[in-house]
Amino acid sequence: MGETPDTRYEADRLRQFAQALFCAAGLEESKAAAVAFYLVEADLMGHTTHGLALAGWYLQSIADGVMKREGVPDILSDRGPAVAWQGRRLPGAWLTSEAVKLACERAATYGTATIAIADSHHIGCLAAYLTIATDRGYMVSIASSSPSGAQVAPFGGRKGVYTPNPVAHGIPTPGDPILIDISASITTVNMAQRLAREGRQYEREWLMDENGEPSNDPRVIERGGTLLPVGGLDHGQKGYGMALHVEAFTQGLAGLGRVDDLKGTNAAVTVQVFDPDAFGGRDAFLRQTGWLAEACRSNPPRPGVTRVRLPGENGLARKRDALIHGVPLHANIMSSLATHAERLRVAMP
Repeated sequence: MGETPDTRYEADRLRQFAQALFCAAGLEESKAAAVAFYLVEADLMGHTTHGLALAGWYLQSIADGVMKREGVPDILSDRGPAVAWQGRRLPGAWLTSEAVKLACERAATYGTATIAIADSHHIGCLAAYLTIATDRGYMVSIASSSPSGAQVAPFGGRKGVYTPNPVAHGIPTPGDPILIDISASITTVNMAQRLAREGRQYEREWLMDENGEPSNDPRVIERGGTLLPVGGLDHGQKGYGMALHVEAFTQGLAGLGRVDDLKGTNAAVTVQVFDPDAFGGRDAFLRQTGWLAEACRSNPPRPGVTRVRLPGENGLARKRDALIHGVPLHANIMSSLATHAERLRVAMP
């Protein structure tokens, strides 16, 4: 392959390669294009566990019939600003991006819109979808959970009940948007799996083993251990509370979740978009967010910190650099796709 840590790839070439893989695997063209675009978008922003690192798993899901190849979601409810879809295990990147687009269209009419999606396939990096809304001047929130996963224990317990339950928020400012992407757990399942494959450990005790003892070994997940909630053993009730809200905000609103004993890869997703013009006005909104952004950036840094950054700032900087100099992929991602490329008769980039 000739792949080295310094290898970089042109973003458009990566998207074309990924789209060709997913088309060859049987996804409808629009869905293959969406999956390819948002996986590469994650890599552009530096979210390397949720970019093309997922492509091999997605391709296997298509082959196994877990990810549906074609069709549209069933509309469970549509009251204008409130919509619910049954996602039918369609590709999560396509469902989520379409939901954000629809929510923006509805917010233009109603001021705000919420779309809950049941039974989506995995949706990848939440931050990758935020600029669909912020580019239009809208504020957006996205939350996701996986009803069939249970890698995080409730605070005080030691048996997994729910997943990392990420949330993302896009906030327009007069300059770059603030892009927040956080989980209710300290780390993620994908990162734990990557470290385990590479024989590495976490620098800190961000997990619990099966006996409820703190651990930095990602392999405890394979033995019934769990990811610690945000706040850890000290203030983990905060991550716990956040996770419970995400469960209700996604599975509860979508009407399908853990109580239904779902099997296989699935996600519940909720998208919410706000048009500031329907509230205090767009100029007033930007006046507030602009002041806040500048107050954070100009805050005197503590010892050892060069300057205070805003969430998403590094990701946008990485994207700009990668669009000019090429996308750096985490080691072994491209080589891991070679088998799929050969099977599907798609040329490697």
